[in-house]
Amino acid sequence: MSSSTEKGIGKIIISSSLGTLIEWYDFYIFGMLAKTISMQFFPEGNSTAALLSTLAIFAAGFLVRPFGALVFGRLGDLIGRKYTFLLTLILMGSATFLIGLVPGYKSIGMAAPLLVLLLRLVQGLALGGEYGGAATYVAEHAPKDKRGFYTSWIQTTATLGLFVALAIILLVKSNMSDAAFNSEWGGWRYPFWISILLVGVSIYIRLKMKESPLFEALKKEGTTSANPIKESFGHKENFKMVLLALFGAVMGQGVIWYTSQFYAQSFLEHSVKLDFIQNREIVLWAIALATPFFLFFGWLSDKTGRKWIMLTGMFLGVIFYRPIFSTFLNDTNGKEWMQRAEGRSYVKLAGQKNPLIKRDSLKTSTGILVITHTTNTWLLKEGIQFTETIADTSGIDNDGGNWVAMDNNPVYSGKILSTPLKWKFIFLVWIMIVFVTMVYGPIAAFLVELFPTKIRYTSMSLPYHIGNGVFGGLVPFIATLLATTVTNDPLAGLWYPIAVAALCFVIGFVFLDDKK
Repeated sequence: MSSSTEKGIGKIIISSSLGTLIEWYDFYIFGMLAKTISMQFFPEGNSTAALLSTLAIFAAGFLVRPFGALVFGRLGDLIGRKYTFLLTLILMGSATFLIGLVPGYKSIGMAAPLLVLLLRLVQGLALGGEYGGAATYVAEHAPKDKRGFYTSWIQTTATLGLFVALAIILLVKSNMSDAAFNSEWGGWRYPFWISILLVGVSIYIRLKMKESPLFEALKKEGTTSANPIKESFGHKENFKMVLLALFGAVMGQGVIWYTSQFYAQSFLEHSVKLDFIQNREIVLWAIALATPFFLFFGWLSDKTGRKWIMLTGMFLGVIFYRPIFSTFLNDTNGKEWMQRAEGRSYVKLAGQKNPLIKRDSLKTSTGILVITHTTNTWLLKEGIQFTETIADTSGIDNDGGNWVAMDNNPVYSGKILSTPLKWKFIFLVWIMIVFVTMVYGPIAAFLVELFPTKIRYTSMSLPYHIGNGVFGGLVPFIATLLATTVTNDPLAGLWYPIAVAALCFVIGFVFLDDKK
């Protein structure tokens, strides 16, 4: 690589990364808003079934990513990298914008979820062609001894796309009431509409990009592949590399990525029952603090090799997922809060027109305090706020402050953590995202180096999108399904990513070369 070309690598990285970041943003706002979308596009009556249906539509976008990898990978190896991932960007942006225009179930019935499913499939196909093109494009501009570092900038875009999605949703949500945000044509649609502006900027930038120099050389020499799919998967040696990439690296990387960032957020919202905004703030802080490690581990892989960095990230996930998620549950146990609060003062958070009601002590006969009104929000002086929801069965009016011990189990939701506990959670999510940076930072360079230039786009895209789109993308759905089925183990959903990561670790340990 010439020094003049390397001097322009920054512009190449920015041009490629911006479009990829926007595509990830488009893809993930659906998952970020799964709970609200489930209320809008499915009939009322069974919120769990509606959420699972929404997660299934979310997962469908992942399942078609391998097909997008084949379609657009073939185009990329036939006509070039630049125009192929320009096309994927246009498709992704259009589908995302149109999701924001689909009327709700109350307006058009079952046509609503079917239209969303169709647009979600278009998103999945587009993303299947985007990543391989961007990673290949940057790698083919980079010097061999810096591929890990330069391609790691592309790796940051998946997490930064999630960051931008969370930030925009929080910005919109914080400026309106819950009712306004969750209504049929409410604020939840704004992030989908904003997408079209971001995509327009990225298209303008990508139109100014030049083709990859390695692909241009192949075109001049007349040695581009005539049938990239056949050469990628019909030749025994290359197909063996495809399988090794999938089962020895990308499969484990996929489940680590989606467990640490996606399922963690879903778990904090649905199982731990954290407040919507504080949950997103925790994930945002963790992402922001962990993102530089993508670059660090990409750089380190140029020095020490890719294999052991990626496998270590998988191994750490297998070992620490259950203890970390268990800590989330234990530290937010509403019953324990009330037991610890006995004898302390507390404040009932009244409406704006009513003064705060203060009490000196709590009375209980069982150690678990409940109040007879349907929902009440309490703030303990130790800084933990939550909403307590129970059945109103005693017939005792509690406006005067009387307490009654009952046998039914209240649901503690809308939890707002004290500052020290919030930062503890940020630290734990940050640890899990560092696992992501270890497996994901070096993997673009790892995949690029496995395959020859003329079939690289196709060969690397398929295992990447099966590993991430199928094994990884199914984590939220399968984990939620397991958690609702195996009711005696609240952490049952983790067994799926742990098993996949452990299997990938063993295969990679035995069969992968430690390439630099």
